[in-house]
Amino acid sequence: MATSAVPVPGGVTAAADPRRRVPRTDVILADPRLVDVARTAGAAVVRAAVHRAQELVRAGHLRADELVDAVLAEPRRSTSLRPVLNATGVLLHTNLGRAALCGAARAALLVAAGCTDVEYDLSGGVRARRGRATLDALRAVVPAAGGVHVVNNNAAALVLAATALAAGREIVLSRGELVEIGDGFRLPDLLTSTGARLREVGTTNRTTAADYAAAVGPDTGFVLKVHPSNFRITGFTAGVEVADLARLGPPVVVDIGSGLLTPERLLPDEPDADGALRAGAALVTASTDKLLGGPQGGLLLGDAALVERLRRHPLARALRVDKLTLAALEATLRGPVAPTVAALHAPPEALRGRAHRLAERLRQAGVDASAERTRAVVGGGGAPGVELPSWSVNLPAALGRPLRERDPAVVGRLDADRLLLDLRTVPDEQDDELYAAVIAVVTAEPGRD
Repeated sequence: MATSAVPVPGGVTAAADPRRRVPRTDVILADPRLVDVARTAGAAVVRAAVHRAQELVRAGHLRADELVDAVLAEPRRSTSLRPVLNATGVLLHTNLGRAALCGAARAALLVAAGCTDVEYDLSGGVRARRGRATLDALRAVVPAAGGVHVVNNNAAALVLAATALAAGREIVLSRGELVEIGDGFRLPDLLTSTGARLREVGTTNRTTAADYAAAVGPDTGFVLKVHPSNFRITGFTAGVEVADLARLGPPVVVDIGSGLLTPERLLPDEPDADGALRAGAALVTASTDKLLGGPQGGLLLGDAALVERLRRHPLARALRVDKLTLAALEATLRGPVAPTVAALHAPPEALRGRAHRLAERLRQAGVDASAERTRAVVGGGGAPGVELPSWSVNLPAALGRPLRERDPAVVGRLDADRLLLDLRTVPDEQDDELYAAVIAVVTAEPGRD
């Protein structure tokens, strides 16, 4: 005898209710294909994907027999971080993690993910200098540096220098270089937290060699020169060169900030580490994740005895970097051109051609798109005031949010009622991916055929 369907709330029968057709979680997870995925992505990641697919089945957007395929189609990542195509025109976008690593650095991270000889001599079977190959690579790029050391960021490099050389003593620096480095962190607070005292000289816009000379004395730990990398003071100004400061007697520490190890012709106002050392700096601090194009880290380059003194300070242990950073940094120094450097040097005419081709492809697909001349910037607290000629694909502003919500996400910049996808910060090999992302969000618009 046939059994009548059981009524459920809302007048829907159990036979028609999609919630009754959702396979059990344990049954789905036992599928051999998902078992394999769980071994690499993690059981929690797969379980969460299964729950999302079950909700789609309950909502009637997915058939029960499509559930496993839907889970397999999801990105297999065990991190909540999502990849982003940076189309903002900001080469070093702090909110997007600054520098993208080159292929060699990414491959080095995979090698370093397992057990490595980071602090071990395989030939002798004994302990070895930590990260020695990375340090050798640094010395090769900056021959003026007698000693080199790596910490976890540029602020850490300054803290280590101030603690080791000036705790309970004075640091002499210009008032025009009392910078805020972002997110409310101010250089004076950072330095005084080490127990050092600041001896400010000069004025906001003008500081002379005589100002420094008058302040230097027996209690001076070092003279600090900070490159104001995230702002510019113009007009009636004066500063003091590193060579003149070096004649005063105390060690001169130069914070160049952005991470240029050698001169960059496109950024003539950005100081470089090799140049500062040749001018007489005893110590240079810099970032590795900005214009150098590597992973986040901080550099200490300079007098061999001074760097060794900092390396042996107890605080250095708390600030040291791990094997992943050392591996990626070495690969950045020895490997191909970093994406940041490639973006900086991208020829405007090449960008123009890419923008016109991409816009034309989108128009042929029915998208309101055009190519537009724009200006890009370095960002990341580097090269303030420098604009780089660029080209963008111009789209309706309404596409901004759905592009950001994709995986991978696409982040551009809004200009009035338009969305600009600046190609200077998009590697040319990602043009097809950018095109596919735009097409995907346009065809997903409600009401569009």
